[in-house]
Parts: sequence; structure tokens; C-alpha cells
Amino acid sequence: MTFFFQFLVGLDGMPRRIADYPIDRWTSANQVSTVGSYLMAVSILVFLWNFWRSVRRGEAAGDDPWEGNSLEWATTSPPPHHNFHALPDIRSERPVFDVRHGAERPGAGADTDPETHPDRG
Repeated sequence: MTFFFQFLVGLDGMPRRIADYPIDRWTSANQVSTVGSYLMAVSILVFLWNFWRSVRRGEAAGDDPWEGNSLEWATTSPPPHHNFHALPDIRSERPVFDVRHGAERPGAGADTDPETHPDRG
């Protein structure tokens, strides 16, 4: 909203860094662009308020706050120097998911991904 209308006005022939518009049809595009710049300023203020509030009163995230499926979420945060105490058991492209839900899933531990084994899908 801020820059696209300025792009269109420039394509129409308006030179850059001009204080007033010699053609009236460019005025409405400039007003829309001005409203867009005000919206961007308000969004930056909201971001700064959220950042300040999170630093002051936010709770610390745990080791795996999003319950990620990839291997980097299997260790603590921050990770230890050696990352893992033992080599993790990797049987699919989602090793942490397998560990988290392995007992609930039938055929746990078997690689049933149809992309890696098309004949099993």
C-alpha cells in the first residue's frame, strides 16, 4: 500500500522528490501511499510494544515449545557442547515425532514413508 502506488505514479511519469503534484490524478495515489506509511508506523509501534512487554513479562520458552519434529528439537535449549549424550535413533524424517508418539502409533519404528519407500505406500 505504501510503495506500490508510488511505483504506479512513477510509471505514469511523476519524477522523484517533488514536493507537489502537477497532475491531480497523482494526488489520490499519494494519499493512499501516505495512509499505508501511517499503517506501517503503527505496526512498528505495536511490534516495539510487544517486544518490550515480552522482555519484561514474557515467560521463558522450554526446550521444545512448538513440538517440532526434526532432530534439533530433541536436545535441550541451549544445547550442550556435544549436542547429544547418545546417538538418537533415527527411523524416519521425523525422529522427535517418532520418539514422542512411538508407543501410540501402530508399527512404531517402521519406516512407512511413501516417498522414501514407494512400494510400501
